[in-house]
Formats: sequence, structure tokens, C-alpha cells
Amino acid sequence: MGKRIGYFLLTNILVLLTISIIFTITGAGSYITAAGGINFGQLLIFSAIIGFSGALISLGMSRWLAKRMMGVQVLDPNGPLSEDELLVVEKVHRLSRAAGLMHMPEVGIYHSPEVNAFATGPSKKRSMVAVSSGLLQEMDDTAIEGVIAHEVAHIANGDMVTMTLLQGVVNTFVVFLARIVAFAVSRFVRDELAPIVHFIAIIVFQLVFSILGSLVVFAYSRHREFHADRGGADLAGKDKMRHALESLKQYTNRMRQGEPESIATLKINHKSKSALFSTHPDLDERIKRLS
Repeated sequence: MGKRIGYFLLTNILVLLTISIIFTITGAGSYITAAGGINFGQLLIFSAIIGFSGALISLGMSRWLAKRMMGVQVLDPNGPLSEDELLVVEKVHRLSRAAGLMHMPEVGIYHSPEVNAFATGPSKKRSMVAVSSGLLQEMDDTAIEGVIAHEVAHIANGDMVTMTLLQGVVNTFVVFLARIVAFAVSRFVRDELAPIVHFIAIIVFQLVFSILGSLVVFAYSRHREFHADRGGADLAGKDKMRHALESLKQYTNRMRQGEPESIATLKINHKSKSALFSTHPDLDERIKRLS
């Protein structure tokens, strides 16, 4: 999703953990009362500040991070372009205008034998659509247009921003619950060890709850894929969108070796061993819903 939004899950967890450690060490936003209890109202506000800060920082870094991790070569529409590059730029710009986007997304190509594409960016004004060299080599013109239409639909739908808001809510509960459980655990040790146990427990439980919280984000990501498919069908035509999905079925096993999960979630297709941890629905189900 522009999707996918989701990819930024790894970045979000790392940013969230970093902010939490800094706040804990400095004592900022203390929620422990003088009587040794928890001020739940203050803790909730504290959690929301950290939670939404982590999500917003991850959103702001999304386009830059995707370029670096995937080695995306951004194409200059006004520069010399090859036939394939010109094809991608023309399709992205034409479909973006059809989607009503006022600002054209950046267009890029990353070198990989996989057949895939992704869209990302912190806003409709600062978005990017990138396709793999494998997609250009293996897919026909009709399928390529369907894939690009799907990615443009993610941008037009504002999926990255919507996902960020959801991630902010999830982060808030992660921080909130992690600190309550950590506080409870620290009560079972000697007073002199309690601060250290409390600090370590916060990190451990925040990581655990972040993983559990990601299940909510993955489920929402799968839901948005159906919307992007329908949006792609509106932009390029239902036949082209269906043809693109059917073509992708032939290449589901040709994923980039050693690829980070956080980037795989950004793409039009992502195969996961577990349905719960998949950011994309089954391709057969996606094709069925287009009918």
C-alpha cells in the first residue's frame, strides 16, 4: 500500500523503542505517583505522545528509507530515458492525473529479478511509485499498467497516512500496556533492583506487544489491498487489473532473497508463510473480488 504501509513497521518499532528509551532514561513524562502507584491518565497521554511520534517519524522517513533499502533509481521526466523508463514514467503520470493527483509522484526503478512494484511516501505531494526491472522484463504492457494503477490507487486513497494513524493508536496501547505490565513485574523484586527490572521489562514487553499489535496493522493492510485493486480497476480498467493479478501469480516465488519484511509489505504482492502475518490477501481471492 502506498501501501503498505506497513513496511514501515520495522522502522516504526525501532523509532518507538528509541524514543521510549530516551524518555525512560531522562525521566520525562513520569507517570509514577509519589505514593508509588501509576497515574493512568498521565500515562495514557505520555503513551499517545510517544506512540504517534514514532508513527509520524516513520511516515516522514518512508520514501527516503525505501529508496535506500531498495536501491531505487529515481527517473527524471525531463532527462534522457530508455524506452522502458519512458514507459513507466508515462503510465505513472497518466494514471496519477486520472486519479486526480495534483502532484506527480516520483517514479523509480530498482534492479531485481522479482516481478513487483511498490508505492510509498508521507503524503500525496511527496509520494513515489517504483517498479522492479524484473517486472518490466517479464510482464506485458497490459499487466504493467494494471500494476501501476494499483500503486497509484494506494497514493490516491491516502493509505500511508491512514496506516500511520492506525499505527499511532496501536503504538499508544503498546506503550501504555508495556509500562503497566513492567511496573507490575518490578513489584516482585527487591527495591534496589526495581528500577533496573522496570527498565528492562519495558523494553521486552514493548517489543512483544509491538509484534502482537502488528497483527492489527497487517489485517488492515490486507483490507486496503482490495480497495487498491478496485481503485486500479477504475483507473486502468477491470480487465487490465485482473490480468495484472493473474500475471503476478506466476511469479509469487521469485521474491528477493534476504529481503527485509518491512519492504516486502510495501509491494503489490507479498507471500507470507502465515496468513496472520501477511500484508496481502491471497491472489486468487483478490481476482475473485474483482469479478
